[in-house]
Amino acid sequence: MKKILISILTLLLVLPCFAREWSLASPDGALEITITDKLSYSVNYRGTHLYGGTASLTLVGEQTFSSVRAPKSAKVDELIPSPFYRATAIRDCYNSLIFIAAKDWKVEFRAYNDGLAYHWVYTGQNPVNVKEESINYTFVEDARTIVSYIRFDRCKDKESQFFNSFENEYEEADLSRLNPQRMSFLPVVVKPSDRVRVLFSESDLAGYPGMYLLGGNGTTLKGVQACKPKKEHVGGYLDIQKIVDEREDFIATLDGPRGLPWRIAVIGDDLTLASSQLTYQLASPCRIEDTSWIKPGKVAWDWWNYWNIKGVDFEAGVNNETYKYYIDFASKNGIEYVIMDDGWSCPGCGNLFDIVPEIDMPGIVKYAEERGVGIILWAGYVPFDKDLEEVCRHYSEMGVKGFKVDFMDSNDAHETAFLDRAAETAARYHLVLDFHGSHIPAGINRKWPNVLNTEGVNGLERLKGYDIRLDQVRYDTQIPFIRQVGGPMDYTQGAMRNGTRESYHPSNTQPMSQGTRCHQLGLYAVLDSPLNMLCDSPTNYESEQECTDYIADIPTVWDETRVLDGVIGEFIVTARRKGGDWYIGGITNWTARDVTVDLSFLSPDAQYEADWYLDGVNAHRDATDYKRVKEVPSSARIVHMAPGGGFAAKISLK
Repeated sequence: MKKILISILTLLLVLPCFAREWSLASPDGALEITITDKLSYSVNYRGTHLYGGTASLTLVGEQTFSSVRAPKSAKVDELIPSPFYRATAIRDCYNSLIFIAAKDWKVEFRAYNDGLAYHWVYTGQNPVNVKEESINYTFVEDARTIVSYIRFDRCKDKESQFFNSFENEYEEADLSRLNPQRMSFLPVVVKPSDRVRVLFSESDLAGYPGMYLLGGNGTTLKGVQACKPKKEHVGGYLDIQKIVDEREDFIATLDGPRGLPWRIAVIGDDLTLASSQLTYQLASPCRIEDTSWIKPGKVAWDWWNYWNIKGVDFEAGVNNETYKYYIDFASKNGIEYVIMDDGWSCPGCGNLFDIVPEIDMPGIVKYAEERGVGIILWAGYVPFDKDLEEVCRHYSEMGVKGFKVDFMDSNDAHETAFLDRAAETAARYHLVLDFHGSHIPAGINRKWPNVLNTEGVNGLERLKGYDIRLDQVRYDTQIPFIRQVGGPMDYTQGAMRNGTRESYHPSNTQPMSQGTRCHQLGLYAVLDSPLNMLCDSPTNYESEQECTDYIADIPTVWDETRVLDGVIGEFIVTARRKGGDWYIGGITNWTARDVTVDLSFLSPDAQYEADWYLDGVNAHRDATDYKRVKEVPSSARIVHMAPGGGFAAKISLK
């Protein structure tokens, strides 16, 4: 008996040394995550171990949560409405485990067929300050990694990197050889094998800082977040930005029950990444009861083309005559909006009520309204935030339809709280928003669908006069697989002046795109952009009416989206359906290629006609060269794309 008692006591002493663990598989069984009671986890895909990590949370006062008790499990399979995105509804199908970490704290893990996610949930009523959220991903082996570093001009030290515009090219390097001093903004892609990709992103910020990833420490990526600002001053561009002078020693304040951001890993092949909608699925549900007033659409834009119109008897610029010309162009072509960009309000005045004398704003808004066109106004971050309620009320009553808010250049807790507050206030006044100078939307477009677009992309504006070494064409073939996983993006395509690799040159006043005309047309179907720009000038579009007709016709939100083919950094082909019509876009990098466009998704019982815009035979010499072909579609079509080329098509029911 004595020996038995000793054995039992020994077992009781030893058991706590062994971590308990639970496994969670995706509905199709291809993905599996194993989680221990110490909140370490490992991820397997099709039987191969990819990476592991740990999760912990520390509150001010040094209370750390890094262990959990036995979880509750759940299975969900439902449809999420997505009226202003890439499909009418999205299937949300996953398995989950919900752990108790401590009083008032839970951790939920979810497994989807295309990825994994976890987040912390606070259920308490009292405010708490989060000192640190520990996030790390350690891969089994070194692997090629695609990152978008914060640009060099914002990399003096760690603090300076928190003030950035989330615009840069992608660089590819081994995980172990990433720059340990430069943070990367999300999403980031790791390639553990030739066919497996892991993309890290996040969703549902709202008053909590966004995450950067830092590499260069073996095969580990570490999450980094800015501490909450304590003191700020107004400065930066035209004194419309907030500059942080001092930060708190914690990253966020939780005022009551809420979920913290989801830590997302999209896992699969290239097409899995390009097709994933996990950022939207994991966001908070829509907070706007009646969304019928929200109108997506296309926008005639002034800034990129430098207000360059010709053949008129007035001097073009920021004045009434110029904007009436833009409005007439939009009205004639069925374009829903005109944006009045930087310049309509008095620079340096610190508010959005002082308008330059050349602009009669009520007159312009009325002129546009009479012609079925909405006006969207550019606004700097500080003046918009300072008078948020009054600005929204005043301009909504005038008839303005929305704002393009710019130069936030941060993702700390103050900035993400502003985005949420701005979206809620704008919604009450039936105003749409385009967040420029900001990070990826991270699901805000589900919670607040009046946020139709967000920048956080190295878009076409970078070709106006920046680094001649910029390879925009290659970047274009990367973002559908990487940046676009984070949500819609204000890329601003549509250039009618197009350059080959040899003929392109940057110009602020006469800008042009890299790649062919059909590359630009193809981007309208390839990119998610519910509020989509026509970046070039009305006179350039009027001289290219055939292409303008295609751009004006293509929808900006969809009933169905299918990524048909593609390889990160090489090419992509995407098909989108609105009603009975299909729109197809394809783009390539600087390598010419033939692609077979699979059209087997067309209904076999219906009759269609196809209208193709294809690179011309001389598009490799003159990037504006294209041809238009109308035909009855078959089950597939071979399309040739020139270097930097592309194609666009509309397939309609007869």
